Amino acid sequence: MKSTSSRSFQTFVLALILIGLIALALGGYLTPLNRIVLNPLVSAQTWLSTRFRTIQSYITSPQDMARMRQRNLELEAEVSRLQAEIIELKQQISETRILSALVEFARVHPDNRYVAAAVIGQDPSPFVKYVIINKGSDADLRRGMPVVTQQGLAGRVAAVTASAARVQLITDPASSVNVRMEPSGAQAVLLGSFTGDLSLENIPQAASVQIGDLVLTSGLGGNYPTDVLVGQLTSVRRRETDLFQRAVVQPAVDFSSLEIVLIITNFRPVDIGPLVPTPGTP
Repeated sequence: MKSTSSRSFQTFVLALILIGLIALALGGYLTPLNRIVLNPLVSAQTWLSTRFRTIQSYITSPQDMARMRQRNLELEAEVSRLQAEIIELKQQISETRILSALVEFARVHPDNRYVAAAVIGQDPSPFVKYVIINKGSDADLRRGMPVVTQQGLAGRVAAVTASAARVQLITDPASSVNVRMEPSGAQAVLLGSFTGDLSLENIPQAASVQIGDLVLTSGLGGNYPTDVLVGQLTSVRRRETDLFQRAVVQPAVDFSSLEIVLIITNFRPVDIGPLVPTPGTP
């Protein structure tokens, strides 16, 4: 009986003490005590947490670095693939634009028959201006056939194999094209050069030509068809003491970016070489 009363009393005292502590805590009277007791515990927990993170980082760092390197390699490969796709798409767009322009050129000049060919190389010599195309005699190409682009005259076929051909550009030093200027109608000879510049020689002194005039093939000499655009005059030199005027021509064709050309297959150049008498002919 006494034991039960003693336990009840102890329980009552503990409850009073607990209630008192709660009241003191709610009143803020235990804050200094909390600081004294809890601050060391918080500092110890912070120290342990910092050391744990350091150890964890040390253990997992090699794995993270390996994953990051692998991820970087994957991203670099993806970037390279996307760049290759972009380049391919740009090339396709460029080829489509060129082909569309060539089709339009052929539509505007329906009297001619054309074979399209891709430029696959150029002569490495700095003294000549030739390109190689991927069509030859198997595609009915013959020496002397004119070569054009959607912009204008590029040159003519100089040599042919079964599956390729060599094209002499109008910028070649050995190239000469009989042309006329519009609107004056004056005749002249277009010459290439080692630098790739185009010049006009033998312009009649009395001809009224000026900067901006168009230059077209005249058809004289039989090497090129008539009325194919060549370029535009950029300068004219006229001296009273000279027999002829001279001029510089900006070509219509951008020879630095030749990709696809058209060969006019129904044009046959005229051979106007000197006639050689047959033996026995008086």
